Order: sequence, then structure tokens, then C-alpha cells
Amino acid sequence: MLKKFDQHLIKNFPFLKTNSFYIAVSGGIDSMVLVNLFQHYQLSFGLLHCNFKLRGEESDADMRFIHDYANENKLQLKIGFFETKEIAKEMKVSIQVAARELRYNWFEEQMIENNVPYVATAHHLDDNLETFIINLSRGTGLDGLTGIPVINDKIFRPLLPFSRAEIEQYAKENNIKWREDSSNESDNYLRNKIRHHVIPALKEISPNFLESFQKTQKYLYQAQSIVADGEYIFYKEVATENEKGTIQFDLRKLLQIPNYEAYLYCWFKDFGFTAWDDIYKLVHAQSGKQVFSEKYQILKNRDYLLLSTRDFNKEPVEYLIEESQKEVKFPLNITISEVNSITDVATNCIFVDRKKLQFPLKLRKWEEGDYFYPYGMKGKKMLSKFFKDEKMSLIDKAQQWVLCSENLIVWVCNKRFDKRFKVTPNTTTILKITIL
Repeated sequence: MLKKFDQHLIKNFPFLKTNSFYIAVSGGIDSMVLVNLFQHYQLSFGLLHCNFKLRGEESDADMRFIHDYANENKLQLKIGFFETKEIAKEMKVSIQVAARELRYNWFEEQMIENNVPYVATAHHLDDNLETFIINLSRGTGLDGLTGIPVINDKIFRPLLPFSRAEIEQYAKENNIKWREDSSNESDNYLRNKIRHHVIPALKEISPNFLESFQKTQKYLYQAQSIVADGEYIFYKEVATENEKGTIQFDLRKLLQIPNYEAYLYCWFKDFGFTAWDDIYKLVHAQSGKQVFSEKYQILKNRDYLLLSTRDFNKEPVEYLIEESQKEVKFPLNITISEVNSITDVATNCIFVDRKKLQFPLKLRKWEEGDYFYPYGMKGKKMLSKFFKDEKMSLIDKAQQWVLCSENLIVWVCNKRFDKRFKVTPNTTTILKITIL
């Protein structure tokens, strides 16, 4: 197994030669074998252990076991303590889900705090098969069927190609000590039921079932790669992103793609959406219809779907710009300068008569009832009507800022300025106001 592990490291984890890392250690056979394997190399690593306080004295005994092992082998060890049951109640999730969240959040904290870029976990081939069956039983797509990734951002899993039998054989041959977790014997958990009953039955039916599963995983990874390529190609055709971070999907182009719903799922799944039928219906819905996730929203706007973050920030009603200010950084990046003449003309800058302004200027979001006298148009116009003529979406309107002098709108920022403040032959001082 050591030779196979050595080849596996060279091929898939070359970054370990130049980077430090942690190994997540429970005290069980899998993690202790992983630590032993890595001790054969001149690599910089430490140990991370989570005490979830779920098994009383048994949990503390696991911790002492790992503490002693680290001392004997002169390995750095960090231990996290968690009131898992209480936290699970507060989060209103199962103990297993809470423990997983606590574990990986703590791993990330330790990596950031100690400038360590990676954590290795001891997931192996049998774990991967169990995950595959769990996902299959719940209904899943390719992501669920490909199981546990070898590398997922900062987490890597060097034992995934190895079976539980190989790990047990290596532990016996090398006299490795480990701790048994009594909860692994209970059938109260779905994973244990699959481990104790389903997988043995499958192996009895087909003695080479694990090897066949490994081949299937390889083919599924290849299929996933093809899907990812197609997903990217069509995304580049259909989607564009503006400077505010809103992603716009052209429905006219989308509807030309066979099975376009599958691509919508690929593009939106990482944004927390679950109401897929509602999202698919948006394609043919009336303009203005929306679907929300916890942090994002999708808006149907004419021939487009607009994906953007939900704005939960309660911003101040207005920001004041004093006469002495030449630069503003927030909420918009604005510069104000005195110039001798009107030069470049662009949507992101205006030239106004200084004497017509009353300082401090006010920068605020637009409100219902706002109106202005658009430069280049006759008379006044309600902003709501102006936005409609400009075919602005609900999201764009919600993000629109206006610059005011007292209660008069000087500029609908980046759109149109008010002709009441324009430069005339009688103007003595010209101000150039630019949004960068």
C-alpha cells in the first residue's frame, strides 16, 4: 500500500512538497493510517482533532490518545472543543449536520489563523461508495453520483483510492494503534445501515463490486467534465455580467438550447435556489416575476433573467458631500473638480454651473414621486416614467442613485443630468463631477 500511496501522491498532490498542511485525526483506524503513511515523507504537517463531546469519557479518551501520539512523534496538535448537541438544537439541524459544519468551519479558521493552506482527511473508497448510495437513495444528479472529490478547494483526501480492507491490512502489518468509535456500530444512522447491511449484500452478489464501482466513478468524472465544458460554452453565449455584479441571461438565446432547463440548474445551483419549477417557469413568465434564495434573487425582465444578490442593507437616507470635498469613496466613487471648459462628454460625468448648486450636495437612492428636468428633453419627467422609457429592470431601479442640490435632482447618476444646472455663457465657475 505504501508504494501505491507514494505513486498517488506524486501524481495528484505535488503541492505537498512545498506547502505545509494539517491532517484531520479522529483517532480511528483510517486517520491513524493516514498519519503513519505521511510520516514516511519529509513533509511539514500538523494534526487537527475535534472533540464534539458526544460520547462522554470515550470522546475524552480519543483526545488523550491523539495527544499522546502527537507528543511521542513530535507532531503539532490543535484541538477544537464543541458543544455539538446544544449547537444542533440552536441551528435546528441534526447532530451529524452540526458536527460537519463545526468541523469544516474550524478547519478553515485554523488554516487562516496559522497560514496553512490545506487539510487532509482520511475518507477512503468505502466512504465514497456509502456517499454514492446515500445520494442515490435521495435522488441526485451527476454531482451527487461522482461522490467525494479527491480535492475540494483546500480539503484533499489522499486515501480515496484505497478500500477499508487495504487500510485494515496496512494497519495490522505496521502495528498501528487506533481507537474504535462505538457509534460506528449503531444502526441509528443511515450511513451505518448502508455500511452494515447494503454494501455487504452488494459485495456478496458481486465480489468485485468495489472495483467495479471505482471504474464507474471514473466514467462519471469523465461525463461530468464533458457537462462542465458544455455548461461553460453555453454560459458564455447566454450570460453577461454588468459592473454591479448582476448576471443577465438572454432568454432568446437560451430558448435555442435543447434541454435548457438542465443548464439553468447548473448555473443557479450554487446560489442556494431550491424552487426549480418556479425558476423554469420564469422563462415564460410575465416581466417582473421573481424567485428568491436566502441571499440571491432571479428576476424576469422582458427577454432576460437577472441574477443578483438580495440587498438586506438598510442604507442611510442620504450621504452629504461638503463643498470642500474633492473626492467621495462611498457609496459611489466620485471626484469633483473645477475646470475651465466642457471637454469629454460621457455618461459617467457631468459639467454643471457651480453657482446653481447649494452645498452640501446629497447623494441618495431615488424615491417614488421624484422628478427632474432631463437635459435634452422638454419639460419635467417623473423618474418612474424615465426608468420605464430606459427599460430599466426592478434590480437596476433599486440600485439607482441620484445627486441632489437641496431637494432638486442634479443628476440621475450615470443616466441623465438636470438641465436646470447646465453650463451657460454666463457661467463663471464650471464643476466637473465624475463617477469612477
